[in-house]
This record gives sequence, C-alpha cells and structure tokens, in this order.
Amino acid sequence: MVRALFVLLAVVFSAATAGGGAAPFRQETVRVAIVKGDDEVRVDGDGLLATDQSGEPVRFALPAPVRRAGDALSVGGRVLRRLTVASPSTVTVNGKRYRGVIELVPADKGVLVINELPLEDYLVGLINCEISSQWPMESVKAQAVVARTYAVYQKRARAGAVYHLESTVLDQVYGGCEIEDSRAARGVRETAGEILTWGGQPIQAFYHSNCGGRTEVSENVWGFRLPYLKSVDCTYCSDTPPIRWEQTLSLKKLEPLLRGAGIAVSGLRDIREGARNNSGRLTELVLVSSRGNTAVPAVTFRKIVGYTVIKSTNFLVRVRGDEAVFTGMGYGHGVGLCQWGAKQRAASGFSYREILSYYFPEAVLTRMDDGQGSDARH
Repeated sequence: MVRALFVLLAVVFSAATAGGGAAPFRQETVRVAIVKGDDEVRVDGDGLLATDQSGEPVRFALPAPVRRAGDALSVGGRVLRRLTVASPSTVTVNGKRYRGVIELVPADKGVLVINELPLEDYLVGLINCEISSQWPMESVKAQAVVARTYAVYQKRARAGAVYHLESTVLDQVYGGCEIEDSRAARGVRETAGEILTWGGQPIQAFYHSNCGGRTEVSENVWGFRLPYLKSVDCTYCSDTPPIRWEQTLSLKKLEPLLRGAGIAVSGLRDIREGARNNSGRLTELVLVSSRGNTAVPAVTFRKIVGYTVIKSTNFLVRVRGDEAVFTGMGYGHGVGLCQWGAKQRAASGFSYREILSYYFPEAVLTRMDDGQGSDARH
C-alpha cells in the first residue's frame, strides 16, 4: 500500500515537473535497470520516502551507501530484502538524479537498481542520450515516437520480468534528469502517447545512427523477418559527418579476439570479403589462417571486434602486411529509423509523420487511448 502511494506521488510530481497537465491518454509506466552489479550504490535526495520489502518506513542518514549483504541489502545498519525510495522532486543514485520511484534489490552480483517512472518522463531523459534535442524539432519528435514504441513493445515482451528495459545500448540509453531540457520535453509532449503499430500491436521499432545510404532488413541482422521493417533508400544521410569511417587493426590482435569467441583461427594472415546482400552489406567474411579458410557472418565479426570499432557491416577490407584496414559507411545495424537521415529530412521540411512513414512504411501511427488507440497518420 505504501509503495503504491509512492508510485502515485511520483507520477503526480513528475507530471508537474514535465510542464504539462494531465495527458488525455492512458499513462504507461516503465521499469528501467539503471545500475546492475555495483558493489555499492549511494542514494540521496530531498524529502526521501523509503520503505522496506513489507512497505514499512525506513530511516537512515543521507547520502546512504547501499551494499549487498548475502541475499539481502545493507543500509544504515539494517538488513533489508528490498529498499524502495521516492521523493517529491528527484532521487539521486550514484550522483545522477532520477524521477519516479527507485527500487534496490540484491542481484547475483552486487546491487540491482530499477527506476520505475511514467513512460513520458522516461522519454525526456532519453532524447539527449540517443540524439541531440537541438536537432530539428520534427526529428526530435520522430525519435520520441520510435523510442516510445520500442519501450511499449519491450514492456509487453518482458511483462513478467523484474524490469522492462536496460538503460544502455542493450535497449535504449537513458540518463535520468541530468540531460533533460525544454526541447526534449517538447518533442515528447507534442507526440504524447503516439506509437507505431502493425496489426494493432506495437512494433519492434528499431533505430540506428546512420544507415550509410540504405536501411537494412531485420532478417539480415537477427535472422527473423518483420514485415514492417523494409529496406529503403536513404540519400538524406549521405552527407552527414558519421557516414564514412576507417579502422586499422593488427591481425595479431584480431586473432585472440576471434579465438576467444570460438572461431578456430591460428596464424591469421588474410581477411577476405564474402557475399553481400541486396542492401550492399557484407553477409560474411573469410578468415585465412594456417588452419585453412573459415567463413564468419559479418554481423558476428562486428560483434566480436566491437560495435564502435566496426561501425557497420557495409565495409571493404584489405590486408597489408600484418594489418587489416576496414573502410566502411554508416554506423549501426541499419534497421528501421536512420537518425541522421531523419535529421536531414526534418531540416528539409518533412514532418515527423512523413519521416516515420518513410522508414516504417507498413506501420500505422497510433495514439494509446485506453489501450486501443486511434489512427493518427495523416
């Protein structure tokens, strides 16, 4: 009962701080893992309300270090199975401020911290992590819709889980209150409750930084087909700063990375390009070593070497001496919304609805009204 009151208070306070009245749609909440496995987590804030696993109030000096103690938590000289914290303003965790309710529980390693908050507030704290709110407003609004859709889909897919979303690139990067601003809030507010659907259900609204000229289909990346994720030409990202990249890597450093991932190579001496798919991206690479030739899926190679190193699977490779030179285009898996393409489209006068309908041509822009929604596509 006490925890339910905390959630209600957090929703009311967050609505006030977001600068809007009651939204005319069903307000969702999401649970986001903001800390995983830290040995110690420091909690602070003004006017904190804290309860244990039974909903009983807990008092301790602030800032409070919270540590794992076996299968429980230690805080302020007490051992708890769970600690729930809320505030009329924000709760600070490891120096970062968050809206909503903070829940701390023991994890397999260290402490797990979950931020439960209204979906719309979550999005305001996400925008400047994924793009810049200073981009043209229609691209900010497109990002808000896609991120909201992704969150709603994940919440339904993980309905029985402890949390719905990671706060990292494993899902969507979320930074709490620290990087909120008025433009991020405006982009969220002016698209309030809008999501992309297909067959009446939220889609898996994937997005990436830069597609390099053409977006990708999901089956080429993850092995499953989603009919609403089409490959489309994207000339609008062709002149943006991140489109071209180059990396030079030592074969001697690449070999242990590959072996560590279970790829049987020894004495690596060449890397050759294999087949390409209809979007122009590599589907496989051929590793030449003293063991012979070994074919490796390009998406697997990128994962092994690092997503920030091999920025996409749209690349050329040449070996000179004991080094491999990778020259590529684009950044990310290439599926769904191209963020830099959306930015340039917005700068050219396209609305967020037009941007979304281009990158997700089979999806319908829908408003979450009482769980049903009305078609908002124009």
